[in-house]
Amino acid sequence: MTYQDTLNWMFSQLPMYQKQGKSAFKKDLSNTLKLAKHLNNPENTFKSIHVAGTNGKGSSSHMLASILQEAGYKVGLYTSPHLKDFRERIKINGQEVSKQFVIGFIKRNKTFLDANKLSFFEMTVGMAFDYFAKQQVDIAIIEVGLGGRLDSTNIISPEVSVITNIGLDHTQFLGDTLEAIAFEKGGIIKPNIPVVIGETQKETMPVFKGLAKKNKSEITFADTEVIELYKSDLIGSYQSKNIKTVVQTIKIIQEKGYNISKENIKEGLNSVIRNTGLLGRWQVLNEKPKVVCDTGHNREGLNYVMDQLLNENYKSLHIVFGVVSDKDLSSIVDVLPKKATYYFCKPNIPRGMDAEALKQKMFAQNIKGDAYNSVNEAYKTAFQAAEKDDFIFIGGSTFVVAEII
Repeated sequence: MTYQDTLNWMFSQLPMYQKQGKSAFKKDLSNTLKLAKHLNNPENTFKSIHVAGTNGKGSSSHMLASILQEAGYKVGLYTSPHLKDFRERIKINGQEVSKQFVIGFIKRNKTFLDANKLSFFEMTVGMAFDYFAKQQVDIAIIEVGLGGRLDSTNIISPEVSVITNIGLDHTQFLGDTLEAIAFEKGGIIKPNIPVVIGETQKETMPVFKGLAKKNKSEITFADTEVIELYKSDLIGSYQSKNIKTVVQTIKIIQEKGYNISKENIKEGLNSVIRNTGLLGRWQVLNEKPKVVCDTGHNREGLNYVMDQLLNENYKSLHIVFGVVSDKDLSSIVDVLPKKATYYFCKPNIPRGMDAEALKQKMFAQNIKGDAYNSVNEAYKTAFQAAEKDDFIFIGGSTFVVAEII
């Protein structure tokens, strides 16, 4: 099998959330535990930091990796979804896993994967853990895929658990209140392992405190602990919350004996893109007209992005916008600016919402624009229509951004 054949096989296996949505959600960890045992429990051979949260978990994971790299550690980084290539999900010191390893892992384990009907996400987590173990990383930053309690990554015993914040996203799996979602994400809190919560929220604070108490876990709320301000090359005013979460997490692993200087923190936060290759966070693609893309796709994520837009100076605003079909538009529509020209498009995945349907739904909410056959056509039209003092924003879904960068 070539690399492409291998990916095609993986993507065609039991549900992959980004393509199919709800049917891809597993209700327990039995498959993951089975696979881990088959692989000789690689997750027990390396130290880790586990990162969950509705928004900011990807940026926070990359920031943590960058700081630890600056401190001289060999750092594994597991994140999802990918934007361009599957291998973005599994990195060591910013270098993607090789195509050969991906092919070899599937080839070696294909009989087992087939027999046990493992999902795309389960086998990807197994692959990441196997790779980090074989490469003998000093520590790995493991980002939760969805939720926490039942997520395939939740078989690790990390140095520290991190939950950035809680918002209403993926409610069809995690519950439709902040408290219910906090309980699912709080499932990564483990006995006697410290936990850092990024943002104090009145609805979720009692849930996290209760889980921490039950697990005898020391709990800290980063937004009330961290006073010092640090800058990052990840621009976007919303990153200030993630920075506090990361700085508090680093403080905890310093107490566990990790040798990380203030200079390492500063350098790491300023070199996230260079050290880790992170894409799609308030990423500037052009200057005149200014073009920015961002993967924020739920209410809170889009809120942060729209706040950032208010800091920009422009004549007219153009928004290239697409979403997935199970997106609850009513939860985001009031966050979106009415005074803008919209270019509606369907991300090129089965779960993408039809552009014409999106246009009609948005029109009913007084958000106006035209529908286009593809993300690229929508962007090209916006770029041609924009004057050099205008601003073009591309977003609504990770998958829209993936087609542009």
